[in-house]
Amino acid sequence: MAIDYTVIVVYLLGMLAVGWWGMRRAKSKSEFLVAGRRLGPAMYSGTMAAIVLGGASTIGGVGLGYQYGLSGAWMVFTIGLGLLALSVFFSARIARLKVYTVSEMLDLRYGGRAGVISGLVMWAYTLMLAVTSTIAYATIFDVLFDMNRTVAIVLGGSIVVAYSTLGGMWSITLTDMVQFVVKTIGVLLLLLPIAVVKAGGFGEMKAKLPTSYFDPLGIGGETIFTYVLIYTFGMLIGQDIWQRVFTARSDTTAKWGGTVAGTYCLVYALAGAVIGTAAKVLYPNLANADDAFATIVKDELPVGVRGLVLAAALAAVMSTSSGALIACATVANNDIWSRLRGKVTGGERDEVAGNRAFILIMGVGVIGTAIALNNVVEALTVAYNLLVGGLLVPILGGLLWKRGTVYGALASVIVGGLAVVGLMAGYGILANEPVYYGLLSSLAAYVVVSLATPATDEAVLTAWRERLAGRAAPELVSEPVPAPQ
Repeated sequence: MAIDYTVIVVYLLGMLAVGWWGMRRAKSKSEFLVAGRRLGPAMYSGTMAAIVLGGASTIGGVGLGYQYGLSGAWMVFTIGLGLLALSVFFSARIARLKVYTVSEMLDLRYGGRAGVISGLVMWAYTLMLAVTSTIAYATIFDVLFDMNRTVAIVLGGSIVVAYSTLGGMWSITLTDMVQFVVKTIGVLLLLLPIAVVKAGGFGEMKAKLPTSYFDPLGIGGETIFTYVLIYTFGMLIGQDIWQRVFTARSDTTAKWGGTVAGTYCLVYALAGAVIGTAAKVLYPNLANADDAFATIVKDELPVGVRGLVLAAALAAVMSTSSGALIACATVANNDIWSRLRGKVTGGERDEVAGNRAFILIMGVGVIGTAIALNNVVEALTVAYNLLVGGLLVPILGGLLWKRGTVYGALASVIVGGLAVVGLMAGYGILANEPVYYGLLSSLAAYVVVSLATPATDEAVLTAWRERLAGRAAPELVSEPVPAPQ
C-alpha cells in the first residue's frame, strides 16, 4: 500500500499547491468569486462536470448499481439531464445577467425585496450540500488509512477549506480540472474495464444475476420520477451550479461547454452502474451497498492503480465540497450579511478579504456540522427538498412568466419552504411526499399571489430584459482578458 499512499499524499499536496497559486490570481471580487467570468470551453466543461459529480455520484452511484443493476444509473443520469437542460435552455441568459448569486437574479427580476429570504433558503441548501460532501471523507480515509471518522473529516475538510480560502474560484477551478482528469482516468478508463473483466464479462454477469439487474426501469418508476424532480430540477437552480455558469467567458461557452459536461455525466452514470453490477457478481453478500466501491477497489485493483482510483473518489468528493463551500460563503456574505451590514454601517470594504473570511468561517462550520451528523442521505435529501420546494417556482417563474410578482415570489419561497419542512417532520425526511406537495404548494402560492397583486413595474421588467440581452451596467462587466482554454 506504500505506493498507493504516496499517490494520495502527492495528490493532496498538489491541491494545496494549486490553491496557493490561485491566490495570486484572485485580486478582485470577480476573480475571487467567479474566476473573472473568463473560462474558456475546455476548462468550463471540466469544472462543471467535476462539481456535479461528487461522492454521491461516484460511491453512491456504484452502490445503486450494486443494489439495482443498470437502472441504478438513474440518479446520476438525472443529474446529467438537469445539467443538459440548464445548459441548452437557460445558461446563456444566466451568464448574461452578470450577477454573483441566485438571489441577486431574483432581486433584478422582481424589483428587490426577495433577496434575503431566498438567500436564507439557498444558504441552508449549500450548507447541507457541503456537509454531505465533507462527511464522505470519513469513508474514503477509512479505506485508505483506517482513520478515525472525526480525524478524517477534519483532514479532508481542512484541505478543501485551505485551497478554497486562498484562491477562491480560481483555486477551485484549477483543482477541479485536476480532479476531472483524475476521475476520468481512475473511474472510466481504469476501474470500469477492470471491474467488468474481473466479473467475467457481460455474459457472465448476465448469467449470475437476476434479469431485473439489466432492466433499464428496474429501480422503479416512482423512484425515477423523484430523482427527476429533485436532481434534474435541482440542477436548474442551485447556487453552486449557477456560480459555475457565471464563470463562463460568453453565453456560447456556457451553453455548449455545459452540454459537453452534461453528456459526460450520462456516461459517468452508466459507468458507475456497470461497476456496481460487476461488484454484485464478485461480492454478492455485502452488508451495505455503498461499500461496493471501496471493496472492489481494495480487493481487485493492482498497487498504484488502486491509489489512483481512490484519489479519483477523493477528487469527486473534494470537487463537490469546494463548490458547495464557496457557494455557501458567497450567499452568506453577499445575500445575507452584506445587506444587513449595509443597512447598519455602510461604507467600503475589501470584498476579496471579506469573501475569503466567509469561506473560512463557513468551512469551519461545515466541518463541525459534518462531525455532528451521521446520515449523508438524510442531509442531502433535506438540502434538495428545501431547494426545489422553496426556490424552483420563483426562479423558473421569473425566467418564464412575465406576470410573476415579488409578492408571489416571496409567498412561493415561504409557503414552499415551510411546507417541505412540515411534511418532512410528518412523513419522514426520506419520504417522497414532502417535495411533491411542497412544490405544488409553492406553485399555487406563486400563481395566486402574483395574480392578486399589482404586476411588476414596467421599468423593472425593462431593466431585466436589458440584462437578459447582455446589456449589463458597465461596472458589472469584467474587463476583457484573454481566456484560458
